[in-house]
Amino acid sequence: MAIIVNMVVMMAKRKMSLNELSETVNISLANLSKLKTGKVKAIRFSTLNAVCDALDCQLGDILENSEVNNA
Repeated sequence: MAIIVNMVVMMAKRKMSLNELSETVNISLANLSKLKTGKVKAIRFSTLNAVCDALDCQLGDILENSEVNNA
């Protein structure tokens, strides 16, 4: 199972740059960049909540499971 990060899609819909998001959620640009590219091993719920609040979206809008269970 792999997690796909769709943060770029939501950022584009909200016309928000990574720099703006970084300032809004008070998370370093480097850490947000890693999240955006899916190169993180773990993330705090508080970080996910802050990103969702800033982008006015739900968690499922920025994260998805790459394997869909068709059973």
